[in-house]
Amino acid sequence: MHRDPQALAELAGKTMYERDPASKALGMTLDEIRPGYARMSMAVRGDMLNGHGTCHGGFIFTLADSAFAFACNSHNLAAVGAACSIDYLAPGREGDTLTAEAVEQAVTGKTGVYDIVVTNQEGRKIALFRGKSHRVSGHVVDVPT
Repeated sequence: MHRDPQALAELAGKTMYERDPASKALGMTLDEIRPGYARMSMAVRGDMLNGHGTCHGGFIFTLADSAFAFACNSHNLAAVGAACSIDYLAPGREGDTLTAEAVEQAVTGKTGVYDIVVTNQEGRKIALFRGKSHRVSGHVVDVPT
């Protein structure tokens, strides 16, 4: 059953989400996962606003970083972030629903590169994030072979 890449991605995603109190505490949801891909969303709450009355960049970063983590672990090979950068393009506002879509660009050996686009509910680009992953030993979830 779990030799199917899509079923394995879904199982890895479900398992990771169950073990992820940080993403859950921020109200993030895992909306879709496929091998090399993840989409997560988060509503901007009042307690996420900065001194300018817009979504604090750290929360936008965290949403993108979580989508990155789910995408790079979607093959059920344990991976961690090695480096990342973000460009903020527009503010998130209270009441917005932000969506981070992570797409695998390349995997060579133990290194992967992922691009994450964060948009609001109107499709406006809020941020661009690029993450580099490094595979470590082990799997997200042990499955029978």
